[in-house]
Amino acid sequence: MKLRLRLALTVVAVSVPMVASVGYVQHSLRQRNQAEVLEASTLARIQAGARERCEAQPATWGARRGPRPPAFQGNSEGPPRTADGRPAAPGEAEPPWREEGPRGGGPLAPARPPRMDRPGPNGPWPMGVAHFAYGAGLESLNPDAPVLSESVRREAQEGRATVVRRTARDGESVLDVLIRMPWEEGPCAFILARRIEPRGPPLGGIPPPEVLGVPLLAVLVMALALGPVVRRVRQLTAEVRASANSRYVEPVLVRGHDEVAELARAFQEARAEIQSQLSQQEAREQALRDFLANTTHDVMTPLTVLQGHLSGLQQRLSRGEPLESSVVGDAMGEAHYIASLVHNLAAAARLEAGRPQVQWAEVDLNAAVSRVLGRHQPIARQQRISLESGVPETAVWVHGDVTLIEQAVSNIVFNGIHHGREEGHVAVVLEHSRDQRFRLRVIDDGPGISEEERARLMERRFRGNAARTRGLQGQGLGLHITHHVAQVHGWTLSLAPSEYGGLEVVLEGASSH
Repeated sequence: MKLRLRLALTVVAVSVPMVASVGYVQHSLRQRNQAEVLEASTLARIQAGARERCEAQPATWGARRGPRPPAFQGNSEGPPRTADGRPAAPGEAEPPWREEGPRGGGPLAPARPPRMDRPGPNGPWPMGVAHFAYGAGLESLNPDAPVLSESVRREAQEGRATVVRRTARDGESVLDVLIRMPWEEGPCAFILARRIEPRGPPLGGIPPPEVLGVPLLAVLVMALALGPVVRRVRQLTAEVRASANSRYVEPVLVRGHDEVAELARAFQEARAEIQSQLSQQEAREQALRDFLANTTHDVMTPLTVLQGHLSGLQQRLSRGEPLESSVVGDAMGEAHYIASLVHNLAAAARLEAGRPQVQWAEVDLNAAVSRVLGRHQPIARQQRISLESGVPETAVWVHGDVTLIEQAVSNIVFNGIHHGREEGHVAVVLEHSRDQRFRLRVIDDGPGISEEERARLMERRFRGNAARTRGLQGQGLGLHITHHVAQVHGWTLSLAPSEYGGLEVVLEGASSH
């Protein structure tokens, strides 16, 4: 559904009950105004000297002569009467309508037949206003006076100055206003003013044209006012589509300072954010391609060397020649390197995924160090390096991911063996202080490394001085992954020259107990 049609229907849906409410209020005000006018005209007549005439002739005062009017909430039945109060004989002509003048007795108009719209129970009912006098007990001496209902009597006896009733019977609307007089005694203590008129449509009928014109005018004004807004929204829609088709290179123009401009500004901000996300995604994809290319090279090189060693061993075995321990040791070194590389790649994939999936649990560092040393002892022996360890008698517990922790410790030990000197030593020392902190030190006595290179060893894919490399070149992931694991667990990783000439790597953090 279009915006204009939706708003037009909304205006109509709001205007219809509004017009109905206005019509109802107008009808209520009209009825109230009629009652007030009837009361005011009656009081004005009384104040003009009608009290004396009413008290002098309560049986005939005020009421227009003619057929008996309908009762006020319960009509008293009886035959029509003549002007002197006696019952009219069958066929006797009814007297013309006459009313008391301001100074008594004179006709207000020449004798004429009353206006008659339809026959009532006692003959035709006249249209107009009639007055009837009631005493303090709410009884009237006028035989044509309506019989007051119990509800009207009760309200009048409770002291109300005015009691209003509106009834509808046989096509006419009857308005009765019972007024308490200031003197509250005598045969004219209450005056009933009755007005009879044709009953109109419900709620006053159709509202006047000025009221009906309100919704039409509102729809017209809305249609004119929405024209520029709809054009701007369509223009903004076209710009957003063009920006999306250009992969958000094309900008979305911001015009003005209203809500449509705010929407355009929001689209522009979203476009900038999407461009940033696309740039980051492209950078990650490029880094992934580079990583896969470098990793393929790192894996293929030791695999090729391992295949060469295994091929040489197979040829020696086929010729019945004895196997050289150095060739077997080189093959084991290549296999160990490949295993370390694969583990590091798995750890890097976990740690560099936006939110690392860390499996938190209580980890026994003594047991973790023991498992790492067990995996590295064979390769250390093949390279004639002495791998030693020292751990506290009481287990040191930390809160972390056991797989990542073992990979971090394995990387440090692997670096010490891989970069240590032949016939050298690598020591793994675990310490625990009283302030619930642990300190894991891996010390080697291999070639030293400059301070400048030490500051960059934890960078991804940085490879140290060739003087510390025996055989295989490092893949540049070990210390970077260890540094990342330390950050995830809230630990620190530091590098320093060892007192034995090589490198000392220290992993330090808080223990759980």
